[in-house]
Amino acid sequence: MPKSLFISLPVSDLGASIAFYKALGFGQNPQLSGEDGAAMVWSDAIQVMLVTHAKWRTFTQRPFPPAGSCALMLSLSLESRAAVDAMNEAAAAHGGQADVNPMEDHGFMYTRDLADPDGHLWAALWMDPTAMPAG
Repeated sequence: MPKSLFISLPVSDLGASIAFYKALGFGQNPQLSGEDGAAMVWSDAIQVMLVTHAKWRTFTQRPFPPAGSCALMLSLSLESRAAVDAMNEAAAAHGGQADVNPMEDHGFMYTRDLADPDGHLWAALWMDPTAMPAG
């Protein structure tokens, strides 16, 4: 099996979260989805596992972080600035929050951060490595 990444996220409303991630451009893997979780596919190597709080409790008894707190932010690379803007608009239109942090435009890199309905943070970014300043 090739190396891949499965990111597990606890969600309070599985149906709403599935709709949110589909609106951002994720596909759903029905083979790894059921009543207590859904595998949302970003690429051949990356899937986000949305799991109900009850299912999450079978993984760990550690407490959920307080609402509004942040433990990590995941970044998704996109093909254009317009795609970054579209993902942020889709987040706002489907129960998430757009621009949770100030937008950053460094010329060679453009990023806008969003939150899903449960407050999980994502950075939508576009980068042109050929335009990066010399190190």
